Order: sequence, then C-alpha cells, then structure tokens
Amino acid sequence: MVMRTVDLRSDTVTKPTEAMRNAMANADVDDDILGFDPSAFRLETEVARIMGKEAGLFVPSGTMGNLISVLVHCEIRGSEVILGDVSHIHIYENGGLSTIGGVHPRTVKNNKDGTMDIDKLEAAIRDPKLELLYPTTRLICLENTHANCGGRCLSVEYTDKVGELAKKHGLKLHIDGARIFNASVALGVPVQRLVRAADSVSVCLSKGLGAPVGSVIVGSKSFIKRARTLRKTLGGGMRQVGILCAAALVALRDNVGQLEADHKKAKILADGLNQIKGLKVDIDSVETNIVYFDIVKGLTITAPKLCKDLEEHGILVIPESSSRIRIVLHHQISGSDVQYTLSCIQQTITGTRVENGHT
Repeated sequence: MVMRTVDLRSDTVTKPTEAMRNAMANADVDDDILGFDPSAFRLETEVARIMGKEAGLFVPSGTMGNLISVLVHCEIRGSEVILGDVSHIHIYENGGLSTIGGVHPRTVKNNKDGTMDIDKLEAAIRDPKLELLYPTTRLICLENTHANCGGRCLSVEYTDKVGELAKKHGLKLHIDGARIFNASVALGVPVQRLVRAADSVSVCLSKGLGAPVGSVIVGSKSFIKRARTLRKTLGGGMRQVGILCAAALVALRDNVGQLEADHKKAKILADGLNQIKGLKVDIDSVETNIVYFDIVKGLTITAPKLCKDLEEHGILVIPESSSRIRIVLHHQISGSDVQYTLSCIQQTITGTRVENGHT
C-alpha cells in the first residue's frame, strides 16, 4: 500500500491551501454576468495592475484565455496568426483557433530556448499585396515560459524585438503567459516589464501560483470589452465567480514568493537525475520548474514502464515519449519529496527494492 504521494505530473495538480479555502468560503460575490462580482473585479484589477495593462478579465482556463485573445485580434475570419511549432496554443488547445475562430495558424520553428528567429518570423508575415492568395497576417503569439522547451524564459530583449517587428508590420502581439511569474522570478525582471511589448497577455493562476481554477487575460480597455463578449459567446461567463477569484487573490499574495524555491528544487532534481546511470538531463535548459529527462539507449526500461513502476511508490509523472519523461515542481513538493523521488528512480532502474513512503 502506498503511504506517500508525490505528484509531479504538473503544477496544475496542487490542492487549495487552507487560506484559499477560507477565502472562498467568505468571498464577497455577485452575479458577474449581470454586473461586476466584487471579488472578480478585485482580481482582474490587480492582475492588470501587476501586468501594467489597462484592464483584465477572468476566464475559466488558459485555453479559453488564449482563444479569446486570438479572436479579438483576428476578428476577420481567414486571418493568420504566427506562432511556434511546439507552442501550447498550437499543440495542446484542440485547434480552437481554426475550428472556432476560422484563424489560420502559420508556424515557425521554436528554438531550444523557446524563441523563434526574428528573421524567420518576419519571413512568415504575408505580403498584403497578395491577399488574393494568402491569409492576412494579423497576430504573433509568444509563450513565456515555454513549456515544451522545458520551461525556458524569453528575455525582455527578445520580447521587445518581436514587439518592434509586430508594430513595423501593423500586427498585434499576444503572450501566452501561463507561467509568466516563473519567468519573472527566474530572470529577476518585473513581470510588467516582461510583457510591456504585448497587446494582450493570458496569465494562468492555476499553474505555478497554485489557485484551483482560472486565468486572467489583460490588455487595453477596448480589448477587454470585446473579450468579455467573446467569453459569453464561448460559455465562459459565470455567475458568482468570486468564489474562485478569492482563491486566486490568495495565490497572488502568497505563492509568487515561493516560485524561486520551486526553481531551486527543480535544479536539485535535475542534478540528481543526471547522476543516475542511464538517464540524461540538459541541465542548462532547467531555468524554472520543469525538468525533462531522457532514458539513454541501452537501458532496458521504457519511459511508460518507469512511470508505472514509480506509481507503485506513490510518485506520479508523465511520459512524453517512449524514452522521455516530464517532471513539474510546485509549492506542494518539498525537498524531502525531491530526495524520495530521486531515490525511487535510482532504485527502480537498478532493481533495488525501496519501501513505499520511506527513503
């Protein structure tokens, strides 16, 4: 019987803290569709302030936040958005840009650090004179941190260059900032400076910050006015939503300061994995709370089998392929959990027995 659970599948798996549950129980609420739920309004105003934007809007998920943002910027069906080939919007959001919005995705190769080459971005912008043949480019999307690239951070300098490129061609810039606070902490740069060049940002509250539900999209007042209508269209308008927003306000208050510790634990875990024979981690790629490790050729165990064996010890991780596993740290993973995980992985690979719940 498993005595201990170490859930490393994602930073979305955290449980609401006692402070969050108390805030939810005592939240000041109203019907947010008929008017402004006071707790939702406080959250939206606070996130917009932190991001340096005029206004914000609470949405049920990051996927909806990104979709709404793209649809606001690409109101005309047949518009085109330029985004990374392994970006979350392109890979993991069910093709909503196309199926719901009639927006055409044009991908540019993501580099290992999550960037896209500026010259390749510019080359992907359609010539307006050829609109009879091609979709019209209206938007560029970035992702910071970049999940599929291992939680890599996009620098201010890079983001500003993309912003300058967008303005040069009359385009808008949206940032999928699901883990933007992780990037801010890792880079030592205020979050509003990181997103200054963006016309809109989607900020997830239920990943590194540990809130139970939701994201906030931010931008100009006119952007948010249109976004509010689209949220209703997509079924994202909710009534007494302040119950959820109250927990998110606690997350903003309490958990941003814990992200640095998450990053340090990720580094410790990555270093430990790299010392296990048969495993390989690109240490330099571990900048925030995400760690990918590969099983090298010659080892008989596969990633799915290793994940299944680790589950018997209460360790939950996700295989990315037959030879790669992703691990995500969060504020409810302790230093002891990291050491226990390393011990179980080591002993699973070497065949040595480990007792559940004990290092």
